[in-house]
Amino acid sequence: MNRLGWFLLGAISLFALAFAAGAAFVLRAHGFSASEQPSNVERWIARKARSAALSSDAQARANPVRNTPEVLTEARAHWADHCAVCHANDGSGDTQMGKRTYPPAPDMRLPATQQMTDGELFYIIQNGIRLSGMPAWGGGSGHDEQDSWKLVHFIRHLPEMTVEEKKQMEKLNPKSPDELKEEEEEEKFLKGEETNEHPIEHHHH
Repeated sequence: MNRLGWFLLGAISLFALAFAAGAAFVLRAHGFSASEQPSNVERWIARKARSAALSSDAQARANPVRNTPEVLTEARAHWADHCAVCHANDGSGDTQMGKRTYPPAPDMRLPATQQMTDGELFYIIQNGIRLSGMPAWGGGSGHDEQDSWKLVHFIRHLPEMTVEEKKQMEKLNPKSPDELKEEEEEEKFLKGEETNEHPIEHHHH
């Protein structure tokens, strides 16, 4: 091995040692708790992990699906039903689940996401990102490549979302058992049917 080869090997080894030392320091200080805010080192590692997760040809892939109002409507409904639980209807990540993943769900309206290529966004939707809360949707039941490409268009639309669109999405968000029960009781009440709610008793003295 020539001098340049030994130099590169040494540089890589030093980088690996520095990386391991930084990771060990973070874990010693904070453990594996997901309740802590990620440090700058962890944010850097997360960004590098996202970059490393992308295949070499992902960046250059073009979106084969035309961006039409119908496509955005379909993608909006899909997002509300599948993605909003972590990313919020508006892509802010400001949800109970999104704020508690580690690292937290990013604000997808910001340049860090919007400056990615369509191919990169598609690849992440399809394949997920290891060691993060982002699952792989590719090959899953009821979700094909066309759905992922449509979601890419919707992600581009996030910074321009209207109040009316958000209201429409709220109707499509998955409901908890308590919310479903409350809606059922309200519907019965409006129809004049008996509900399981007990009427307030008035006591006369």
